[in-house]
Amino acid sequence: MSRPIEAVIHSAALKHNYQLIKRQAPTAKAFAVIKANAYGHGVERVCAALPEADGFAILELDAAIALRTQGITQPILLLEGAFSPLEMQRCAQYQLMFAIHEPRHLQWLADTELERPVDVFLKLNTGMNRLGFPAADVTSLVAQLQAMANVASVTLMTHFATADEPEQGIAKQWGNFQQHCADLNMPATLANSAAIFAYPEVHAQWVRPGIALYGSSPFAHRSAQELDLHAAMTLRSRIIAVQSLQAGDTVGYGASFIADRAMKIGVVACGYADGYPRHAPTGTPILVAGQLSRVLGRVSMDMLCVDLTDIADAQIDAEVELWGQRLSIDLVAQAAGTIAYELMCAIANRVPVRTN
Repeated sequence: MSRPIEAVIHSAALKHNYQLIKRQAPTAKAFAVIKANAYGHGVERVCAALPEADGFAILELDAAIALRTQGITQPILLLEGAFSPLEMQRCAQYQLMFAIHEPRHLQWLADTELERPVDVFLKLNTGMNRLGFPAADVTSLVAQLQAMANVASVTLMTHFATADEPEQGIAKQWGNFQQHCADLNMPATLANSAAIFAYPEVHAQWVRPGIALYGSSPFAHRSAQELDLHAAMTLRSRIIAVQSLQAGDTVGYGASFIADRAMKIGVVACGYADGYPRHAPTGTPILVAGQLSRVLGRVSMDMLCVDLTDIADAQIDAEVELWGQRLSIDLVAQAAGTIAYELMCAIANRVPVRTN
C-alpha cells in the first residue's frame, strides 16, 4: 500500500484563472508563465489544460524544445534568454522567442549563423536592477537590433518590482519606461500578475501571468477569493496515527509544543521531504476531515502533527488538506513566513501527482 500523500492538479482551475486574466486584460495577449516546472504543477499538465493559451513563457530551453516536439505551436518565450550562441541556434531551429538583456547577447546575435531570423524581447532595466539594459539606451539598442539580419522582430520588456505593493506601486518604473520608450511606438510586455489586476495602463501587447494563473493572490492585501482565483493545486494526505496527550506532554522534535490540557493529536503523512515548509510553526492552518485545525510542534522529514482535540470524527485515515481548494495556500505560506510560490515549487518528486 502506498503512502497516502498526493498532489492534485485542477485543470478546470487553470482554465478559469487564465480566462479571468484574459478578461482583466482584454486588449492584450497572455503568456502563461510555466517556468520552474509550471510553479510545481508540471509543464505538460498546464499546457494540456490551456490549449487556448496565446503563448507560454519559460526559462528552461530543454523544456521549451520538448513542448515543440510534443506539438505545441503557440509562441514560446525564454524569459532569461539564451546562455550561448549554440542556444540561440536552437531557438531559431525551434522558433522560440527569447529575451536579450546584456551586451553578449547583441554580439551573439550579430555573429551567429541562424537557421532563420528570431523574435527577440529587449529587456530593459527600469529600476528593479536585476536583468536588463538601461532604459535610457533603448533607442540605440532598438536600432542595432532592427539592423541585424538575424532579428525578425523586437518587443520591449521590463519587470515591475513593486506592482503588488500599493504604497509603492509602479509609478517610478512606469515613468522611466514611458520617458524613454513612448515615442518608439513598439510592442511591449510589462505586466506581471499584480500589474494585470492593478494597473490596466501597462497591459500593452502581452501580459505575463505567473502566480495568479495557479490560483494564488499576487497581493498581501487582497485574497485569491476576492480576486476570484481558483487554487490549481491541492496537497493532501491522511492521518496515519492518533495519540492522546495529558497536560505537560510534548510533541515532536525539540519538544517545542507542550500540551496545557488533555488533547488528541493526529500524525499526518507529510513532512518537509515532501515539500511542506519545515519552518511552519504551531498554529499553521490545516484541514482535517473538512474542519479547520492547526499544526502542532516541529514539522519532521516525513510527518507532522495536528490538533484533533475538537474534531470528534477525526480518526486514522481521515483526509487532511495541507493546502488547496478549501484551504488557501496563501494562508499557509503567511503562517510559515514565506510565499505561495515557494510552497508550490517545493513539492518533492516523491509526492505522486495526478490531474483532475
